[in-house]
Amino acid sequence: MVQLYTPDEIDQLQQDIPYLVETWNWLRSFLAKPHPELGRNGNVCPYMPKALNSNCIRLKVIRSQNLGRQEISDIVLSYRNAFLDLEPKNKEESIYKAIILIFPEIKNEEATILIDSIQKQLKPFFVESGLMLGEFHKRNETGGLHNPNFRPLRSPIPMLAIRFMVESDLPFLLSADDLYSQVRYLEAYLKQFRKKFKDENKFKTACQALDLAKKQIAKENNLIFYEINQ
Repeated sequence: MVQLYTPDEIDQLQQDIPYLVETWNWLRSFLAKPHPELGRNGNVCPYMPKALNSNCIRLKVIRSQNLGRQEISDIVLSYRNAFLDLEPKNKEESIYKAIILIFPEIKNEEATILIDSIQKQLKPFFVESGLMLGEFHKRNETGGLHNPNFRPLRSPIPMLAIRFMVESDLPFLLSADDLYSQVRYLEAYLKQFRKKFKDENKFKTACQALDLAKKQIAKENNLIFYEINQ
């Protein structure tokens, strides 16, 4: 298909290019490389080098200055289906696919509230579609899985990243803020991998955690029911 641009689109593209280039350089120089503080061998993101080499990553600059929080959330959510419609759709290759939404107009001091809250709000909708939604910004305090003092989610510009869930994402789903979210996440995780687990221990861990969360919810509900009827 021939790509045509209007003058307004060219003007917008010129404004977006610096943010696209900065993000692209960060993907290549940080996520796609080893880091001495990572706490394990390999690259910060194990999938990034092949994702870059196979041309599976798409970037989009979102202009949010005149948008409210819910408007931004609606835009981000709209990319869930857009992601699923993107090539490649082959299961083996699709795990390298990602959409990175860049928010240059969100200040760093606002990102800890705005970016993080949008990610928290929308994560269940992505997880239930077999996807992950990651939050990145300069003040992200999330520690690495192998070194809690390492900050793998710090980026030069606030952004949200969409990708397919992988089997090794289990720790991110176990760390849900509440039991109800944990149940939603673990059910989606087991649905995604139940017939194709490579690591049997992860399957057992997910099943046990789901069972425990459901029992804790039932126990809490019984306590509430008992207190109401006293």
